[in-house]
Amino acid sequence: MALSGLDIYKLLPKTNCRECGFVTCLAFAMQLAKKAVSIDKCPYLSKESKETLNAQAQPPIKMVTIGTGDEKLEIGNESVLFRHEEKFHRPCGIGFILEDSLPETKLKENIARINGLNFERIGQQLSVNLIAIKYSNKDKFINAVKTIIANTKLGVVLVCDDPAVLKSALEIAKERRPLIFGANKNNLAQISGLAKEYNLPLVVSAGDLSEAAELTKQLNSQGLTDLIIEIVNKPVASRLWDLTQIRRQALKKSNRSLGYPLLVAIDQPDQFEEVMEAATYIAKYASIVLLKGIENWQALALLTLRQNIYTDPQKPLQIEPKIYPIGAANNKSPVLITTNFSLSYYTVLSEVEASKVPAYIVSVDTEGMSVLTAWAAEKFTPEKIGDSLDKFGLKDLVSHKKLIIPGYVAMLSGELEDKTGCEIIVGPKEAAGIPSFLKNL
Repeated sequence: MALSGLDIYKLLPKTNCRECGFVTCLAFAMQLAKKAVSIDKCPYLSKESKETLNAQAQPPIKMVTIGTGDEKLEIGNESVLFRHEEKFHRPCGIGFILEDSLPETKLKENIARINGLNFERIGQQLSVNLIAIKYSNKDKFINAVKTIIANTKLGVVLVCDDPAVLKSALEIAKERRPLIFGANKNNLAQISGLAKEYNLPLVVSAGDLSEAAELTKQLNSQGLTDLIIEIVNKPVASRLWDLTQIRRQALKKSNRSLGYPLLVAIDQPDQFEEVMEAATYIAKYASIVLLKGIENWQALALLTLRQNIYTDPQKPLQIEPKIYPIGAANNKSPVLITTNFSLSYYTVLSEVEASKVPAYIVSVDTEGMSVLTAWAAEKFTPEKIGDSLDKFGLKDLVSHKKLIIPGYVAMLSGELEDKTGCEIIVGPKEAAGIPSFLKNL
């Protein structure tokens, strides 16, 4: 458990020397408990107390980095069980397992498809993170590793439990900081030796929590801390329970032996069930999910879910409030009013673009709230809309005085007309109705 201010106070010298900048040691202890100051500010702290407090200051879940450069993946270092408590910080890595038995042409084709799994959603770029190559034959595995290194910048996972083959592969891939995936209780000494030699992150596979804790302790004693835990051979419900308990043990019980990111490799032949299983683990509490299906719809579904889970629940996604010209907008183009909530704006944008009618979209600053939410919170009012039109200089862009407002806030039309002196046109309630509405305007 985390140390309280009083627990920390018991470890301090209690001299009240004030050299730390605080009037008393107790005041200093309270700030340490909040992680607002560093223990280095106390010049008289004993070695034992410093070690205890340093251990306490470490994040409950170790951060591990896979890959290099712009494509590197950082996982772990999470601090809460539930997203609403704060937020989840480092998005779950999504990767795909390729077999080394694939013909080289097919392997290259699949790598290219995975490289192309990039999407834009509500103004953000969504992309996958990892390619894993699974060992079955030494020569095929080595050739497959060479092909992957040459054809992708994504992070690489080497799924191999043969130390000799793995060492040959690491000589090829070491500069890319690959993830070694192959350690278990039967080969721990040999595989961990390679992880230490090449200074690379390591997945340790275990049958249950107690075995995982024992294996990580052994690895820690060798100086290995860049670890990822996999709990193997479990049905979905049992594995979900294990993932939840590991997270809880790390955060609530300060169990350092389980304070590592979690990986799940899915072996599910049905594509729909594979996606549903992956979605379950992304929600709770996998740091990496590896699957076999590389269809666009599979990746988009999981990336969209990940985006939703790893946004800050206290800070809605929002865009810059301003006037956006769509197409070859001119002084006679229609003007549509919406909020600066990203999903609202991009939904309206896609429908305006689909209509092929050049237009202006006015994004009013509602602190990232959607239309109805902002209206209910009095953030989307005639005064706010009118002030935004003046601030953005709409009168300099169009020669007419017509504004289109969302159908759900038709009740604003009278006051908005008085405020702006414009003719207010009530648009469709749903964005899907915008194309036909604009064409018939």
